[in-house]
Amino acid sequence: MPNWVTTPLTDALVRGAIELERTARGLLPHRLPARARAQCTDGQLAMAEAQPSGVRLAFRTRATAVELDTVPTKRVYLGAPPMPDGVYDLLVDGRLTAQGSADGGNTLVIDMTDWSTEHRPGPPAAVRFADLPAGAKDVEIWLPHDETTELVALRTDAPVEPSPRRDRPVWLHHGSSISHGSQAASPSTTWPALAASLGGAELLNLGFGGGALLDPFTARTIRDTPADLISIKIGINVVNFDLMRLRAFGPAVHGFLDTIREGHPTARLLVVSPILCPVHEDTPGPCAPDPDSLATGQLKFRATGDPRGVADGKLTLAVVRDELARIVRERSADDPNLHHLDGRELYGPSDEAAVPLPDNLHPDAATHRLMGERFARHAFNPGGPFA
Repeated sequence: MPNWVTTPLTDALVRGAIELERTARGLLPHRLPARARAQCTDGQLAMAEAQPSGVRLAFRTRATAVELDTVPTKRVYLGAPPMPDGVYDLLVDGRLTAQGSADGGNTLVIDMTDWSTEHRPGPPAAVRFADLPAGAKDVEIWLPHDETTELVALRTDAPVEPSPRRDRPVWLHHGSSISHGSQAASPSTTWPALAASLGGAELLNLGFGGGALLDPFTARTIRDTPADLISIKIGINVVNFDLMRLRAFGPAVHGFLDTIREGHPTARLLVVSPILCPVHEDTPGPCAPDPDSLATGQLKFRATGDPRGVADGKLTLAVVRDELARIVRERSADDPNLHHLDGRELYGPSDEAAVPLPDNLHPDAATHRLMGERFARHAFNPGGPFA
């Protein structure tokens, strides 16, 4: 057995979190601050913001063996296929070197008929990585993007120190479950993580499954968080929750952007409209699980709204895209650092024919990679809004 060195888990070792909550067993990363969490009673958002998409441990060490004790929270959806265990990605000097998962931990049982939940506590688990390259190196452990993860202990066979801060711009991105990483293969291969790697940016991912709803507390979080580059990907959750009509949507977008600009008056700010999603292109929400799909073991979603409601102001993705393009066009006359990207440039009609959305809402792992590469080319290349 290695001669383990235990390193206290502190803020200096954690990247990509807005706040770290000290618990009885360790640290729980959050992607919304306590003041924002206190203003929302939505259990879906509470679960999403505590799932550490984009959160990673970053340290420099000569260690060749690493153990991380965590308390994961596994989700079980009644009537749906089992969820795979969350994946931990270990990167050495920026390269994916090893992966692992944690057994044990807590279980959250979710009944999709009424969205009630049952929490079953469990013990900590260890994720082990061995045979790392010898010599001094920068190590990152990306926590599972879709599995709440309480950090308990870090052990290595050589001392560690926090990785030095690199001279890279901080990119803060806000979006829905697609930005959160739903159906991505692993945490470092969500489309925002891939785009950040390709663009040479330090990612702060505020993508929340079911939580991109123009909430004022999210706008204030973005306003108050240091960032060089900011993007917001808005639309799909507003539509599939049937949250508001066109009369409210436009002013809500303006208010969201106004709040961000209070803290970042000149930062480069990119508004991204929804990717193609055929079930909601011309059909309003709400969105619901397709009961016929559960019998096949492949969960799919369907739009349950009436397209005739668009005449009365109901939102579809087509309506949202037009409204976002108009708002950015008008505001950019006085805000030269405000930009727009049609989400269909990341995933559009030609892509849907080749790689359809597996559950009618979320892209698969290969499409996450495609979207990350396309976003990086658009945003970070010379002439792009983040260049």
